[in-house]
Amino acid sequence: MKIVGPFAQILTLNHLPLKGKLSDQQLEIIADGGVLIDDQGLVLEVGSFEKLHQKLPHVETELIPNAAVLIPGFIDCHTHIAFSGSRAADYAMRVAGKTYLEIAHAGGGIWDTVTQTRKASPQDLVDNIVKRAERHMRAGVTTLEAKSGYGLSIESEIRILRAIKQANAQSQADLISTCLAAHMKPRDFEGDAGQYLQHLIEELFPKLREEELSQRIDIFIEESAFGVEESEYYLQKAQKAGFRITVHADQFSTGGSVVAIKFNALSADHLEASTEHEINLLAKSDTVSVALPGASVGLGMQFTPARKLLDAGACVAIASDWNPGSAPMGNLLSQACILGAYEKLSLAETLAGLTVRAAKALALDDRGSLQTGKLADMQAYPCSDYREIFYQQGELKPHAVWKNGKRI
Repeated sequence: MKIVGPFAQILTLNHLPLKGKLSDQQLEIIADGGVLIDDQGLVLEVGSFEKLHQKLPHVETELIPNAAVLIPGFIDCHTHIAFSGSRAADYAMRVAGKTYLEIAHAGGGIWDTVTQTRKASPQDLVDNIVKRAERHMRAGVTTLEAKSGYGLSIESEIRILRAIKQANAQSQADLISTCLAAHMKPRDFEGDAGQYLQHLIEELFPKLREEELSQRIDIFIEESAFGVEESEYYLQKAQKAGFRITVHADQFSTGGSVVAIKFNALSADHLEASTEHEINLLAKSDTVSVALPGASVGLGMQFTPARKLLDAGACVAIASDWNPGSAPMGNLLSQACILGAYEKLSLAETLAGLTVRAAKALALDDRGSLQTGKLADMQAYPCSDYREIFYQQGELKPHAVWKNGKRI
């Protein structure tokens, strides 16, 4: 057991509704605060540092010598960090005005990453994932989702998911694996998109269960990937097999979010193309709307309509979409600050989208806020006012990060 503090401010993220708009006045801020943590890495109490110390004078104290603001660890609920290679050539062509199809025809696009990832050794895959997860951890991201999807064959997808599982055992951050074998129909598959999905259902799903490689199934519903009807069949089979559902939805065209809602998906991610119709449906559902500003920046396209979603009553999380093609930056805080500036989000809405609401997108009720019984996943910034964290748009870095109560 130990007391950590004192902190100029502690933002607990307690008592916030999981849906709808938020004002900064709703944030619980404890001045000159401390956190009591048990030996299992769980929060026992958050309150005045002085009072905690007076009540428990003999408990070990981890002193914070300089002014700092403590917030929960970030949760990045959508990443594609299991890949090899680079798509710098794609980026150069994109900013020069080439279209997605033109880049693909020139040898770029998702298939380029698939080719490079298939060539990587199992150890290289693990090392790359760990390296990216540790970079995220140093930036205050204590939990992150990691998708497959750059294998696009039974053997390669299993190899990637095994690598994520091994990386999770080696990384200080928690990695939540998601199977995105339905990223696109592979070029080397002999059959149509529906037949490829059936192949995954019959050959991949049992292996995921057998090796406990993932409890989550994702699919990219888009004109260039999989259509609504075949996606519904795939997700129906996934749910029947006991998997949780998440969906790449409404990035370039609508349809995916409606499918996500129909199957009570944990989240519908992207939503840049969502109209008032989809926004209202999402707001009435229990599906989390995940904004991916990194993809908007990377592709030079509109942002997820986060303001409209929140005003309508939706639960909005913010994730990095870190991937080698459309979102190579991987800086979650900078992306969230950019989204907040363009979509006019309150700091409370941005912060909740990176913590408690992101936890909901991953069905994790043991983290995302600093309160009794939750994991002591925390990060401290060298300032005395939490607004500085967002004002500096990602340039202010955490100078301390704790995972399960242990400072890394």
